[in-house]
Amino acid sequence: MAKKPRVALIVGSGSVKCAAALGLWKALDRAGIPIDMLVGCSGGSLYTSTMALGFSLDECISYTKALWNEKVTAEKNWKALLGMVFPKLFKFDHHFGMISDRQMMKNLRQVFGNKTFQDAKIPLTIMTTDFYTGEQVPLTSGSIVDAIRASIAIPFIWGAHQVGDRFLIDGAASDPMPVDIAIKEGAEVILAMGFQAPLPSKVRSVSRYAFHVNGIMTNNLYQSNFAFHNAVHHAEIIPIFPQFDRSIRLFDTDQIPYVIEQGEKAAEEQMPYIQKLLNS
Repeated sequence: MAKKPRVALIVGSGSVKCAAALGLWKALDRAGIPIDMLVGCSGGSLYTSTMALGFSLDECISYTKALWNEKVTAEKNWKALLGMVFPKLFKFDHHFGMISDRQMMKNLRQVFGNKTFQDAKIPLTIMTTDFYTGEQVPLTSGSIVDAIRASIAIPFIWGAHQVGDRFLIDGAASDPMPVDIAIKEGAEVILAMGFQAPLPSKVRSVSRYAFHVNGIMTNNLYQSNFAFHNAVHHAEIIPIFPQFDRSIRLFDTDQIPYVIEQGEKAAEEQMPYIQKLLNS
């Protein structure tokens, strides 16, 4: 019998929109197509981690609402903000971030506890970026909490997070949709789920300004990187881009059922081609 092609699922950055990956997961499960490899970047790291650890769909939805809400941006990082004004006095450095990560870390520990990559039932990679060199840093071992915290460290919003001897920030800073990881690992069928970063309609604060600028850069990098990989390795990469007929903002967790539905719809549209690849 021919060897079954390895299927990799890449979930790029996209905050709440990344919940569409759960819809894709439902469609694959219904078709009897197992996932052999998961790669998550930024917001995508939340969903790939819950999927890799074997949580149910209902658990993933519940945990997402606990992990990602407006409370994570409620507490300002006053030391860092003062360091911006008085850099020598308050020791301005790579830890700068306008928002404290206290609530975020509390949420992550509540859901993932002490789980590590070894606890994953499906091989998992979480993409981060080295703050000092700008290099991609794919994480495949160690603490899940530390990996996710680093991968969602949006520049200017949350400070770099130390993992080992490196200081890491948002994976989207180097590649918002890292399909190259699956290519390097030899996956034959790569399902690439990506999103445009949401841009605030009005910029009324420094933090919204930072989100806006990061969104612009992420969207441009996402389009250019994906176009490159699709051009040089197009035969196995299947783009799955859910379409939304309403605005999905950064913390619209109440829209998760709709987002999942759109992810499932986008997956079903590609299912005939996915099955054709797997059977060929």
